[in-house]
Amino acid sequence: MGSIVAKNRKHLVLATGRSHPQLASAVAAEIGTDLMDVDSRTFANGEIYARFEGSVRGSDAFILQSYCRPVNEWLMEQLIMVDALKRASAKRITVVMPYYPYSRQDKKGRGREPISARLIADLFKTAGADRIMSIDIHASQIQGFFDGPFDHLFAMPVLLEHFKHTVDPETLTVVSPDMGRVRVADVWSDKLGAPLAIIHKRRDPLVPNQVSVHEIVGTVEGRTCLLVDDMIDTGRTIVKAAEALKASGATNVIVAATHAIFSNPASEILNSAAIDKVVVTDTLPLGEDQRFEKLEVLSIAPLLARAITEVFEDGSVTSLFDGAA
Repeated sequence: MGSIVAKNRKHLVLATGRSHPQLASAVAAEIGTDLMDVDSRTFANGEIYARFEGSVRGSDAFILQSYCRPVNEWLMEQLIMVDALKRASAKRITVVMPYYPYSRQDKKGRGREPISARLIADLFKTAGADRIMSIDIHASQIQGFFDGPFDHLFAMPVLLEHFKHTVDPETLTVVSPDMGRVRVADVWSDKLGAPLAIIHKRRDPLVPNQVSVHEIVGTVEGRTCLLVDDMIDTGRTIVKAAEALKASGATNVIVAATHAIFSNPASEILNSAAIDKVVVTDTLPLGEDQRFEKLEVLSIAPLLARAITEVFEDGSVTSLFDGAA
């Protein structure tokens, strides 16, 4: 009987696509395991191939992929890896996507639009994924798009630990860049013991990546303002918010975000005189051309490693949802 139990006992398989190998290696080091070798190739015609170099039968497999450019290629690669695991009899397959792709297409704003975030969830379910793990998704309802467990982790503890040692709470004001982030900013405010301010803005649905700031609710004059958001793409939105804060008398503006998408020319835009510092995590890889002097990058690997370990050991990941309330 003992030998049968030993044979049926699941083992952990951690593998990665080709988008962010540095993060995957850091996660593996935190867990104390090795990444499984994967033969991944892109053929001349653009088709992708992936084969696992070791046995995955009966395994608890975690496939990590970060969605930087080219997003669609990395999406297809991760789907193919999931399919390979399913056909090789993995016991459970968890898709680890630190940044959920297409998360800004979570609802229909106008007629004849897609809900692409739902399509992503459907694709992974069809491919054979049993579980999804992601960090700071843009819209919380995306959790309900996947028919299975969805571990929505928060980078807030990682960022908070940094700011608790680098800012003075007596002169700090936490700022929500828009009405949609008020709930999260309010949690930041409580955790740091700092007052909250809100920027009211209006976005033109026909012009992407551009907003017009209207007014600031709260006291920012003579304060260090901490702008908190889930992602920074081109940086234009957050710079306009920073400019509004400086125009209202803020002495310093620090930007904190989980996902540094940094589409060109974000590094130039974020070097604005209105911003004193930008702090992000490494959920997405950053090239040398995306880095700049004011930027500081924090490691998200310990958070992901802990979540993967808890799921593998059938433990609780509830404690990792810090930031949900």
